[in-house]
Amino acid sequence: MAEIEIGILSRQCLNRRIPEQEILRSEIELWEKKRNQDIVCVNWRFSTEDARIKLKSLYPLIQD
Repeated sequence: MAEIEIGILSRQCLNRRIPEQEILRSEIELWEKKRNQDIVCVNWRFSTEDARIKLKSLYPLIQD
């Protein structure tokens, strides 16, 4: 989720040169407040069960 938000931040807020660090901070703060007010959620494309099937080779089975 963090990587998704960073990508969106880059496209929506950081797609230009920002000359000063303080301006950068305030731009990001405003963007973050707007995202939180809009209650933006990640729309996952498949369920946890589907992910476990599709990504099975990436996650080894742990036995008790």
